[in-house]
Amino acid sequence: MGRRGGRLVPDVVLDRTSPVPLYFQVATRLQQQIEEGEIPVGGRLENEVDLADRLGVSRPTMRRAISYLVERGMLIRKRGVGTQVVHPKVRRPVELTSLYDDLARSGQSPRTEIRELDVRPAPDRIAEALGIPCGAEVTWIERLRFAGEEPLALLHNAVPVDLLRPRREDRERCGLYDLLRAAGHVPRMANQIVGARTATAAEARILGEARGAPLLTMTRTAWDSAGTAVEYGSHLHRAGRYSFELSLTS
Repeated sequence: MGRRGGRLVPDVVLDRTSPVPLYFQVATRLQQQIEEGEIPVGGRLENEVDLADRLGVSRPTMRRAISYLVERGMLIRKRGVGTQVVHPKVRRPVELTSLYDDLARSGQSPRTEIRELDVRPAPDRIAEALGIPCGAEVTWIERLRFAGEEPLALLHNAVPVDLLRPRREDRERCGLYDLLRAAGHVPRMANQIVGARTATAAEARILGEARGAPLLTMTRTAWDSAGTAVEYGSHLHRAGRYSFELSLTS
């Protein structure tokens, strides 16, 4: 990959015999280069006209490829600057894994800051979700999860104390599901609800966002193979750095 005029000039090989649309081939290759660090965060692409001419595709095709990556949060258009690479979103397959596991698997250096860790009576809604008596004790954990040095999500979890009573150092060095698995309570099934809302002033400050910024919400209750509820989670994710990935069949 070379440079022209101080801007990044990515190499993209296209298969013009493939049934895959050319815009999607271009977008997919650029996305791969961004995720693998070949195109660094903050780097600027050539303008769409130059890229289209160099790759031998039409300008509408190039424009559609760039728009696809803008919609996915990997590129941003700035007036007077051009098309710039931003932090790629964390893409999570919709399956029963933890955010820590997914970040570690994708090489994004997860780090955890423990904000709260104590034992407290479960509020009614959490006790109901976990199938325990109202007021029964749970281990309550509030964490700020980082990808590298960037805050990504604010996580709240409740775990019945008879299943797990983790130490602060355990929670900082590994994920909750790792601890549950080590304790013999492997999450096997879950009910998960994904939604969205705007950030409060306090949430925005913690996550490094502007007040009122969009957040993805996720509420999950997980059970082990015996049908015992092992955790309740209520999480907030920065919408600009996060997306869910689904494979659909008919």
